[in-house]
Amino acid sequence: MPFSRVLFGFLLWLVLFAAAPMSGARERHVDERGLDLSDKVEIFEDKDGLFDINEVARPEKADRFVLFAGPGSVNFGYSASAWWLRLRLPAFPQVGPTDGLVEVAFPTLDEIEVYTTDPVAPGRFLVQLGGDLLPHAARPLQHRNFVFPIRFVPGQDNVIYLRVRSAGTLTVPLFLWRAEALAKNDQIVYTTHALYLGMLLALGLYNLLLWASLRESVYLTYVAFVVAMAAAQLSLNGIGYQFVWPEALTWQRISLNTSFALAGMFGAWFTRQFLRTNEEHPRLNRVLIGFVTAFALVALAPLFLPYRPTAVATSVVGIGFSMTAVFCGLISLRAGNAGARFFLIAWLILLAGVALMGLRNMALIPTNFISANGIQIGSAIEILLLSFALADRIQHLRREKDAATLLALQSEKTRVEGLKESERLLEARVAGRTRALAAANQLLQESEARMTNLAQHDPLTGLANRNLLFDRLEHAMQRARREQSKVAVLLIDLDGFKAVNDTFGHNVGDRLLCEISHRLLANVRTSDTVARFGGDEFVVICESMDLDNVTHVAEKILSALAFPIALAGTEIRSGGSIGIATWPEHGTDVTELLHAADLAMYSAKHQGRGRIVVATRTKPDRISKI
Repeated sequence: MPFSRVLFGFLLWLVLFAAAPMSGARERHVDERGLDLSDKVEIFEDKDGLFDINEVARPEKADRFVLFAGPGSVNFGYSASAWWLRLRLPAFPQVGPTDGLVEVAFPTLDEIEVYTTDPVAPGRFLVQLGGDLLPHAARPLQHRNFVFPIRFVPGQDNVIYLRVRSAGTLTVPLFLWRAEALAKNDQIVYTTHALYLGMLLALGLYNLLLWASLRESVYLTYVAFVVAMAAAQLSLNGIGYQFVWPEALTWQRISLNTSFALAGMFGAWFTRQFLRTNEEHPRLNRVLIGFVTAFALVALAPLFLPYRPTAVATSVVGIGFSMTAVFCGLISLRAGNAGARFFLIAWLILLAGVALMGLRNMALIPTNFISANGIQIGSAIEILLLSFALADRIQHLRREKDAATLLALQSEKTRVEGLKESERLLEARVAGRTRALAAANQLLQESEARMTNLAQHDPLTGLANRNLLFDRLEHAMQRARREQSKVAVLLIDLDGFKAVNDTFGHNVGDRLLCEISHRLLANVRTSDTVARFGGDEFVVICESMDLDNVTHVAEKILSALAFPIALAGTEIRSGGSIGIATWPEHGTDVTELLHAADLAMYSAKHQGRGRIVVATRTKPDRISKI
């Protein structure tokens, strides 16, 4: 089955599942997990917001309330009206004469008024206020949602009135709890949110470190997306207002819309960077830039415009971007973009949650567990999968770079051969082609210079080879002669390298040599020369350094070589023996100096390996290699 059909089927299933009413969840016992009150709610729309509790509660006006008939929790979408909710609750035996707790489980509502009959003065009402327009400390109970203590009178029905109004989406999930049941449920909920936010923090820091190492902007964009998503989730689940910004009323008013808009903006920018639409799909790239601009505008809009239209705009733009991003992923996948498959699997999960939230906010689908928590569930899975997608992208880019390098080398070789042939032909041509010949000669010289550079370095380790070593050592000795200073040569031979080759094969041996090269470079100055002398022998040239400092450098190198190396599924230990010779004490030219260092190195091996031996003025016979 084509991959695009699988993705489409998954999205369709998720939307249908979220749109289905979850009626089975309504019959919970109040002592277990709380009682869903959605099927007991009667509603009345106060379009102008003029009625007070005395007018609403008049017996002759009772028939203006109608039973809420929608599936899921009460959801009025984006509504400018004030809505009255009436609950007729019997005297639950499990509650008795004690207090119950009514939870309005939607932490971004602006205004909530809860009215209960005063048991001391019948006919009068007690009022409790809530909403995120009030400081968090003003709530009846400190909780991420709005929780109101209610005194239930035994033996009779209890009537509760709620007046709700909000500039954002007006969703009113209602639950009845015992205090101990709510506390037990909160332990699970708060722990789940903490784990989710901890995961976002860990992945954000991890990708920030990747950006610091690789300096690819796509990782920084991803980190910005994770931060914006974390802020949006803190606002959406009420934890941000409870713990992070409890006194920041202005930010609380706009945080949900602005955070989700910023997450969408960075998500759109990440999409164009990850799928490289600016290179491969210019038209789609312009569309994504348009979404970036739209998200940026709706993120700033609450500072200047009423909240409701900006919130609606955020939902609309989010739904549009969800479909566009999926389309971009499908187009990139068909075009052969290797990372698009991971992108679609990861991104589609989050975008489905964004789309479900937008549809729920506009009251087009019911509020249930999937539509209320789709973004948090989807973003947790999406962020993990996108990390794998970024890792796969690194491997793909490396393969492309290697292929391009090989092609460039082949093209360079062909170009050099062609230029040489052109040079011979141009010598016989008329004077009018002189300038063209000069340009070709210039290109030839540049190519030969690059080839010369390749000829001076070891192809396996990238270190200087013997030719470049001799040249630099000769120049170092000339400088030392002029400046009255010293030149030291450290000849390093690995211990037991042949056994590594024989046991694990030459491929592992080559990888070991590369790792040794990195360790040598890490333990000398940038001005020093490190060369591969041949096989498993290396040479380090140290200028302007006395014997004590040179010996200290040799000790650092031995310590670095002694540290185990993880290769072929095991740890390989490869020490070394070092011979040191200095100019002019142990040799007056390149050959003598290297020979003295070589003798000292073999003396070190003869004394037991893993040692440092300084050459002497005498010239003993070469000791057989151990």
